Amino acid sequence: MGLGTVAPMRIPITRPVFDEADLEAIRQPLLNGWVVQGPHVQAFEGKVAAYTGARHAVAVTSCTTGLHLALAALGVQACDEVVVPAFTWISTANVVEHLGARAVFCDVSLETFNVDVERMAAAITPRTKALTPVHLFGLPAEMDAVLALAKDRGLFVVEDAACGLGARFHGRHVGTLGDLGAFSFHPRKAVTTGEGGMVTTADDARGDLLRCLRDHGASRSDLQRHGNKAAFLLSDYDHLGYNYRMTDLQGALGSTQMDKLEWVQTHRTARARRYDDVLSPLSGWLSTPRVPAGVEHSYQSYVCLFRPETPTLANVDRLYDLRNRLMLRLEERGVATRQGTHAAAHLGYYREKYGIRPEHFPNAWMAERLSLTLPLYPQMTDAEQDFVVEQLETAWREVR
Repeated sequence: MGLGTVAPMRIPITRPVFDEADLEAIRQPLLNGWVVQGPHVQAFEGKVAAYTGARHAVAVTSCTTGLHLALAALGVQACDEVVVPAFTWISTANVVEHLGARAVFCDVSLETFNVDVERMAAAITPRTKALTPVHLFGLPAEMDAVLALAKDRGLFVVEDAACGLGARFHGRHVGTLGDLGAFSFHPRKAVTTGEGGMVTTADDARGDLLRCLRDHGASRSDLQRHGNKAAFLLSDYDHLGYNYRMTDLQGALGSTQMDKLEWVQTHRTARARRYDDVLSPLSGWLSTPRVPAGVEHSYQSYVCLFRPETPTLANVDRLYDLRNRLMLRLEERGVATRQGTHAAAHLGYYREKYGIRPEHFPNAWMAERLSLTLPLYPQMTDAEQDFVVEQLETAWREVR
């Protein structure tokens, strides 16, 4: 690069929000020596419960292990089936299979990327035990319809709210509408602990069972044991549990992250709405996120649909190639993009095990191949956002 040359702007897909409070928080467990699940995890759980309105919030190692615990707490086993969307992160289905049950897929809406409830109803069989709606990218699923369906068929509802912190359905926070919910604290989420998750429930017995199962099946936690006499005696183990405990280092970070959540959500939402405005001239080939009335999108990601023509199974491969060339140009110009997520049903394991083909879940197949995630983070500036849109327009002119 020559003297005086201006370096091109580089826009990542997201940026976590860390500050001095976070640094100080993670020092505390190191200073006091208690780094396993302990008082900082407990404080973090309390903040998540208060924010979401959940009666119980149980910290775990990831949203994946949270979903696993939720289904295990409901007694899902080898004879059961759980209905999951075909367009979702693979762990939504994997946790079902790890319990020996069968993940039964249903298609999604190409307008919202969320589960099509009519397709969910059609996927129910006499072996179905639970439904797992996903609040994909932070947009609440159609929970009224899902809950009505579950009640009518006598099924449990486990909400995959991995992206849902800050999202509300008609005033109620997602993850608190079904029997259980699970959240993620991955670095791309509004609150991050590096890896980490939380399970929510209103049921006292299930809350106790979740705390037991995450800790090998122990009848009391290390914190409870060391806080009482005869700490030298180990707990009893009445359940076959797992080691899904969050560390106090993560809990301390999560606690200070929660203190910034309102600021993060306010600025994420403002950036998303600005995208809605500045991208409107591109509506002929790029559909921005649709938000139905009565719901609050948390905008964990800003995911669009690339649609220079109406997508079909006949033209999707050609459009997929065009989308990828567009994304490659953006990458070369300093703008990171991603596909929304993958169609879990069409990935190798499920495709081979169940003989799944594109025509079985066409909307999921097209969503994987035509979704396009734009950079979004609360610290984003107008200049950065304008740069993304300018490069998007330029890249489209070059590849169309």
